[in-house]
Amino acid sequence: MNSRQRRGVILLLLSVLCALGAFAGVLSVIDDVESKVGPEVAAYRLKADIAPYTPLTTAQFEKIEMPERWLSENAVTDLAGIRGKIAVTTLKKGSLLQSDMIVDQPALQPGQQEVAIMVDAATGVAGKITPGSSVNVYATFEGVKEGDPDQSKIIVTNARVLDIGELTALRPDADDRGREPTDAVPITFALSTLDAQRITYAESFAKRVRLALVAPGTPTTVPEQDRTYELATDK
Repeated sequence: MNSRQRRGVILLLLSVLCALGAFAGVLSVIDDVESKVGPEVAAYRLKADIAPYTPLTTAQFEKIEMPERWLSENAVTDLAGIRGKIAVTTLKKGSLLQSDMIVDQPALQPGQQEVAIMVDAATGVAGKITPGSSVNVYATFEGVKEGDPDQSKIIVTNARVLDIGELTALRPDADDRGREPTDAVPITFALSTLDAQRITYAESFAKRVRLALVAPGTPTTVPEQDRTYELATDK
C-alpha cells in the first residue's frame, strides 16, 4: 500500500469516526430533551365555556397529550372521574380540567325524592343518557274507551337522572305472552312528589315510556298545549 492509499484509508477512518461522533451527539441531545420533558400522559381540555353547576359529560372535553411533569397534581387524566360531577365555577374554553374545578352533584334538593323505574333500553337510554342528564319523560297511552284515540304525553319535564343501573332482561307478564322479552334499565330520578307519582303511573299503565335528552339551556317547562299529542289532530 503506497502513501496515497494510506492517506485515503486514514481519511476514511476519520470520516467514520466523525460520523459516529455526530450520531452520538444527536443521541445525547435526544436523551437530554427526554430527561427534561419526561413521558407524556393524557389530559383533557375544554371545548367550550361551561357554566357553573352544569353537569359534566365527556363530549365537553377533548383529549390531548402532554409531558407528565408539566401537569399539576390535581389535573384530571381519566374522564371516568367526571361521572356525577358538576362545574363548581365557570370553566373557560381551552382550560385543562382539574379536580378542584368540579364537585359531586347534589343527589337531592329540598322537596325531592329518589324514584327508580325500569325503562326499555332500546327506546329509553340508547347509551346517550348518563347520571346528571336532564330528560323529558314521554308516555304513550291507549284510548280509555273503544274508539278513543291513543295519546302520547309528556309526563315529566327536566327530570334529573341520578343513576343508571345494569341492563336487565325482562320477561313479559302472563297477560302479554305474545310479546318478546325485552332488555330494560333501572333509572333513578330526583323528582318532586307529584312528578314521582306521574312517572310511576306511566311505568305501570303506559304502553311505552321513552326518555328524551334535554340540551343544556333548554327551557325547564313545556307549554300545556304541547304536552299531549294525537295523530288525528296533527296538522
